[in-house]
Amino acid sequence: MPGHAAPRAPASTSVVGVLDVDTPHGPARVHLHGVDEPAGALVLGHGAGGGVAARDLVAATHAAQASGVSVALVEQPYRVAGRRSPAPAGQLDAAWVAVVEHLRDGTLGDLRLVVGVRSSGARVACRTAAQTGAVGVLCLAFPVHPPGRPEKTRLSELDAVEVPTLVVQGASDPFGMPPAAAGREVVTVPGNHSLTGDLPALRAAVGRFLAEVLGLPH
Repeated sequence: MPGHAAPRAPASTSVVGVLDVDTPHGPARVHLHGVDEPAGALVLGHGAGGGVAARDLVAATHAAQASGVSVALVEQPYRVAGRRSPAPAGQLDAAWVAVVEHLRDGTLGDLRLVVGVRSSGARVACRTAAQTGAVGVLCLAFPVHPPGRPEKTRLSELDAVEVPTLVVQGASDPFGMPPAAAGREVVTVPGNHSLTGDLPALRAAVGRFLAEVLGLPH
């Protein structure tokens, strides 16, 4: 696509707008990081107790904008309300779908969409991938199982995704290591669940994945 061959400077990741979006479970908040003539959009969400300023989410935002992809960082309603404990899974899923639908109806329009979330939020992205019409799913530190409880696997949620998927996982993540599979790439980086051990490697993996699923120049 013309205009997207040259990388954009990470400095372009300044917030260009903040939206409050009504959902069935209270208002969510979206921080928009746009680019000129976007080739697609990446909707990013946070983990259970964290926020959209997590370093791996910032790195993924930089990678997306450098590829000419607009980014929407989503705060779930429970975080907007000031709570750290996550809402039940059904509420998280419904709120996420409501936000994506709102963005599709307005800011993001008909852009091809990749959804990406870190940690427990990655389970939300996987469970709702079909509903959101995503062309790809980015999982940052997917929690395969609770620490020390490999028998309580959540791998079925990852396996159910039917679009190309990238998992970026810390080599020593206590939440486990998912296997690669058809349509699913797993990139291992140094460190644990925080994914801060090698942020350049994370950015490179995300940039490459977006280029592949959105058909962008490498």
